[in-house]
Amino acid sequence: MRELGVGLVAIGWMGRLHTRGFKALSERYPELGVKANLVVAADASEAGRQDALTRFGYSRAVADYREVLADPAVEVVSICTPNFLHHEVAMAAIAAGKPFWIEKPMGVNAAQSRQITQSAEAAGLATAVGFNYRHQPAIQHARALIRSGELGRITNARVWLVADYASSPDGALTWRYSRSHAGAGVVGDLMSHGIDLAHYLVGRIGELTAMTGTFLADRPIPLEQGVGHSAVKLSDERGPVENEDYVAALGRTDGGVLVTLEASRVANGPRAEYIVEVYGTGGSVRWNYELPMHLQVFRRDAADQGYATIMADTSHGDFGRYQPGPGNSMSFDDLKAIEAKLFVQSVLTGEQIAPSAADAWAAAEADEAIVASAADGRWHSVPTVTGKTTYQL
Repeated sequence: MRELGVGLVAIGWMGRLHTRGFKALSERYPELGVKANLVVAADASEAGRQDALTRFGYSRAVADYREVLADPAVEVVSICTPNFLHHEVAMAAIAAGKPFWIEKPMGVNAAQSRQITQSAEAAGLATAVGFNYRHQPAIQHARALIRSGELGRITNARVWLVADYASSPDGALTWRYSRSHAGAGVVGDLMSHGIDLAHYLVGRIGELTAMTGTFLADRPIPLEQGVGHSAVKLSDERGPVENEDYVAALGRTDGGVLVTLEASRVANGPRAEYIVEVYGTGGSVRWNYELPMHLQVFRRDAADQGYATIMADTSHGDFGRYQPGPGNSMSFDDLKAIEAKLFVQSVLTGEQIAPSAADAWAAAEADEAIVASAADGRWHSVPTVTGKTTYQL
């Protein structure tokens, strides 16, 4: 079995997920013939570097990400930094000739995403982007039903991602609320997933109009750095939130499908209510991330009217790699392992199989059109991207 040299930039919550994804390859996908060799991880904090060594099994831990890219034993790189560092690190990885797996949004604006995509493709590098909800077995089955024509002509879709992770007015003012560090707020954080799911299921959104709101205008300044959305010590001083908490949009795909989109990071009640509904002249499908192994399906020609609930099984996506039969659940970590597999397949075959940098650029263009529309109240066309998008494959 070949060892594949892995380098990691930032071992926060997402860096840990990427690491576990790479570790799962030899067990879940033995046919790849690959075992991850965790060569080196970079993290700005001493605690992060210690975790990389003692908890996650990296051979080395360094403070400067450039050391990761310079190591000849590193063949692939995971980029799990905050948004404002994505562009810098990705461009450095491209210059070093390293294929990379990066989280979304890929930059703080569409221009950064475009440059990353075009530079990576010019260098002939495989990429992967963290659009993990695509890989849910239920979403895979929904896509198959849509593409088979079983739902008839697709007329409209609804996608909403409503969460409460920022609902407390006393949640720390992290980089996520800074326009220079995060770019947009919930538009880039959650809506980019919604845009990608819409692209993946019903086609590219070509025009849209939107409105946004910032409901919590200020937050306490943190006294320490946390991991992910974890609680940290706070000061008595508060600072302004610079980007949006909520977004609602109307869109139309290139093929004429009407799409409604909504996202919130400050909802009181829903924890992670991420829902997709697709309607056609012959039926519809509905999926809720809070019940991820269930897909509700309605067919007009069914004897019984109303939705039937189909539970994920070994015929749906990669479910059989993780569970033996219906009634069992896959985890968020499992979706990242699927992503790792697709990334490594892309690297080994030279064919772009994983959600690509171009897919992230496509989502970023839609995100940017949403922000622009919210500012002027008009419909905006979404620029078509060039490059190896995979949502249509």
